[in-house]
Amino acid sequence: MSRPVSLASVDDVHATALAMPHVTVESAGENPVYQVGGKTFVFFRNPRKDSFDPETGERYDDVIVIWVADEVEKQAILAEGPPWFTNDHFNGHPSVLVRASQLDQLDRDVVVEVVQSAWLARASATRAKAWLAERGLQH
Repeated sequence: MSRPVSLASVDDVHATALAMPHVTVESAGENPVYQVGGKTFVFFRNPRKDSFDPETGERYDDVIVIWVADEVEKQAILAEGPPWFTNDHFNGHPSVLVRASQLDQLDRDVVVEVVQSAWLARASATRAKAWLAERGLQH
């Protein structure tokens, strides 16, 4: 018997990022930038010309950039399909994109795991190892 799916929200991104140890919050205008050890792991982008609605040309104002460990992880997430995406600006960059307005298409647990993995990808080896050890996990 499977458990009911709990759909994700932008609040889940914020709460998960803030729950990770040693996190600081910077800002890009009104948008939060979550960092660990001075390294960004999640940030909310301002509207940019490289992320837009293909039908209207309107720039997306709700793109979230989430770091990944490497290209393999990036491709695995992107293979899940929308709402995950990337664009030419992020080719070769260890991150995936998702629109805040489309998070409700994803299971909350998936979003939590992706944000936690982003933190692990950017945290120091010592911090990552300690966080994983607290949970009985290995890196």
